[in-house]
Amino acid sequence: MSTHTSRPVRTPAAAPRAAAGRRTPPLVLLLPAAAAALLALLPLGYLGVRAMERGWGFAWGIVTEQRTLELLGRSLQLTAIVVAGSLLLGISLAWLTVRTNLPGRRAWAVLATLPLAVPSYVAAFTWISAAPSLAGLPGAAITLTFACFPYVFLPVAATLRGIDPAQEEAARSLGHGALRTFVQVTLPQLRPAAAGGAILVALYVLSDFGSVSITRYDTFTRAVHASYQASFDRTPAAVLGCVLVVMTVLLVLAENRTRGRAGHARTGRGSARPPVRLRLGAWTAPALAWCTGVAAASVAFPLATLGYWLTVGNSGFDGEKLLSATVTTVTVAAVGAAVTTVLAIPVGVLSARHRGRLARLLEQSVYAGHAVPGITVGLALVFFAVRYAYPLYQELPLLIVAYVVLFLPVAVASARAAVLQAPPVLEDVARSLGRSPLQVLREVTVPLAAPGIGAGAALTFVVIMKELPATLLLRPTGTDTLATRLWTETGAGAFAGAAPYAAAIVLIAAVPSYLLGRRS
Repeated sequence: MSTHTSRPVRTPAAAPRAAAGRRTPPLVLLLPAAAAALLALLPLGYLGVRAMERGWGFAWGIVTEQRTLELLGRSLQLTAIVVAGSLLLGISLAWLTVRTNLPGRRAWAVLATLPLAVPSYVAAFTWISAAPSLAGLPGAAITLTFACFPYVFLPVAATLRGIDPAQEEAARSLGHGALRTFVQVTLPQLRPAAAGGAILVALYVLSDFGSVSITRYDTFTRAVHASYQASFDRTPAAVLGCVLVVMTVLLVLAENRTRGRAGHARTGRGSARPPVRLRLGAWTAPALAWCTGVAAASVAFPLATLGYWLTVGNSGFDGEKLLSATVTTVTVAAVGAAVTTVLAIPVGVLSARHRGRLARLLEQSVYAGHAVPGITVGLALVFFAVRYAYPLYQELPLLIVAYVVLFLPVAVASARAAVLQAPPVLEDVARSLGRSPLQVLREVTVPLAAPGIGAGAALTFVVIMKELPATLLLRPTGTDTLATRLWTETGAGAFAGAAPYAAAIVLIAAVPSYLLGRRS
């Protein structure tokens, strides 16, 4: 007769997840993540040197000026409006295209990503030229909301595809309706992805220069640019840049608190089951109207205005310059996206698998450069190159470094979300079989997260294509990108002459945007 002693059983998935936060991060992740963090923090060193040139008293006087406090309020007001609007548009469109029987949901998913192909400064001009009364906060909020909501849509849609539908089905079996199930079951699982997208939107708004300039809405970035142009004294602009960095740190800390401790990887056995799509029924027409309105405002309207410039404008353009700018743009964007993605992978893995102070510090550090205005990043790298690495001055590597500093959070957010969906038990099994940390990263973690990492690389390619201020300062002598040529033409008031360059940006960026939409 055998005896049986009952004792608690820890599931295979629970043990690795409980130990993940306590495990010491391996050097194969720490070293490249530290290198990425140092690059991102480089502009902060420049800001510190410049801001303290005339002493603490002078810097504090600028911080406490009435004008600075007004800029702080205006910047935060715009950021709050755009983040709220982006969350509403991104989450609603992701849910409609992934979890319902919305007619043409694949086409709507593609249309929801295409605003990434339209530079915010181009969209701003189309709105202001059509309705000058929108100048100020309304124009800036509308332009940036329709330009930024794909940053929320893409990670939320990816998460909706990956989470286990069993909990939602259990809630419905208990009598919960669709809305209650979404709010109480689905939405908490979307919180990490939505928070990651929201922080990208907030940092984009804080660092945006083109659209707020065209809509004539004063924010920190516009004030920094005006200060740089007004005199050779860089101290006031550097102090304002420091205020932006403090705002960035506070936003990242707030985003970290919204994530929660649990991931959303599927822990059940067997192959994944697709969820049963919710039948919209009488809500089909309102849902289609909602999708149509968003697509019309974010894609159709800017494209129609561009078409007007191309057909009605009577100024010609230089085809050779257009071709040269196109080749340069694709080259620098591809190289920049590749380097940024490689550096983002270890940071994303650390953030997803380790919850220690060092991992949090490294992740928060990479966000620092994203809220610093592009012109400040450009001047910081010029300052560094002239003093310490002169051969890099006005060369392609320095421009690539600027792109890494500015857009590393875009790739990190995608990598982190992708790693969170990969069951950590598979990595622990690989380690138990004697695989080194580098082998686990190369053979298990990266292949499982590859679709999300690839999406982040495509997204990074798109945003690099549209970058303007740092490119204006750091591009190699005699070369132009499509963005710099467009800015030159619009600065001279030749909007018809700028139309071919704007159209080329939209067409090229539409390819990865379309692929991202198909994947969603």
